[in-house]
Amino acid sequence: MIFVGIDVAKDKHDCFITNSDGEVLYKVFTITNNLEGFHDLYQKISSVMVDASKVKAGLEATGHYSYNLLGYLIDKGLTAYVINPLHTNLYRKSLSLRQTKTDKVDARTIASMLMSDVNLKSYSETSYHNQELKSLTRYRFDKVKERAKLKVSIARLINILFPELEKLVPTLHMASVYSLLSEFPGASHVASAHLTRLTNLLSEASKGHYDKDTAIHFREAAKHSIGSVMPAKSLELKHTIKLIQELTTEIDEIETAVKRIMDEEIRSPILTIPGISYRMGAMIIAEIGDFHRFDSADKILAYAGMSPSTYQSGQLDNGYSHMEKRGSRYLRYALYNATKYVCHWDEFFGAYLEKKRSEGKHYNVALSHAAKKPVRTIFAMEKSGQAYKATP
Repeated sequence: MIFVGIDVAKDKHDCFITNSDGEVLYKVFTITNNLEGFHDLYQKISSVMVDASKVKAGLEATGHYSYNLLGYLIDKGLTAYVINPLHTNLYRKSLSLRQTKTDKVDARTIASMLMSDVNLKSYSETSYHNQELKSLTRYRFDKVKERAKLKVSIARLINILFPELEKLVPTLHMASVYSLLSEFPGASHVASAHLTRLTNLLSEASKGHYDKDTAIHFREAAKHSIGSVMPAKSLELKHTIKLIQELTTEIDEIETAVKRIMDEEIRSPILTIPGISYRMGAMIIAEIGDFHRFDSADKILAYAGMSPSTYQSGQLDNGYSHMEKRGSRYLRYALYNATKYVCHWDEFFGAYLEKKRSEGKHYNVALSHAAKKPVRTIFAMEKSGQAYKATP
């Protein structure tokens, strides 16, 4: 077997090639992060091993810098491994007490890890789809967060320009309200609007729910409004609505892509659990990745930072431990929100939440306890590949 250790950086990569006998075939050499450099690496690998199935290449997971080289190696038929830098660091320290950390040392360390076969899993097609899913779910998370901030701005601007509107509608964030304010951004604009135009606009935007009487009601409220006439704020309101609508379109497009990967590539049984949608289900699957990395469901909880922290020193023992909140904040967010709906739609999980609530725990604390049960269920389902069966 041939082992290739690659320390990835932005502009160049340090590489080291050895064989299963420990013979150094190529001392540490540097390639540029371009096609010429990739060809140079592959040429050196090919010169010492013709059979691609007998080559193992390892790269550190250094964000996006490793994507292109990883794709190149896989396209060439090589078995590639993406290694957590933390694991590389711990392995390097286990080999020597000296605090030596250089790119050349890391390249040798990665090759040594491949030789020792320290529970590494090769990068597969499933790994690729999981990485795609993680990129999409995190991208959606950021977009939703951005949209939420803009919605807060909408409420602030309406409170300045037409504060009475909030009491006239179920929520400010609906299509009919956005359509109204896009054309008439303020009480003064609505008050002076032609009744026929106002009626048609509201009827079309609400799909017939709002009629002429509603338009009259809105216009009368606008005529007696205490809202300020501020052209600058009106312009800001129009632009903010436009940004929210654009973000909503983008989020819908992301969710369509997530659904396609979940249905066609991942095919996880997690969606058979009542209350877990594509949004939260995909984020949970993406953040956990390979379930075989974890020995138990409790390890997943610890990875999400949902395990209770422990503090003990001498005679002092913390009896009111708090959630650690370390690890993946995305996974923690997805598990927490998924548990809300699972407890609502499934009696078994809901009963456990109520039990914790009856013990006097705050809702959020009880929910964090209840999250353990769905995680254990998901862990068992992913290991077995079986769909969810409700407990009688």
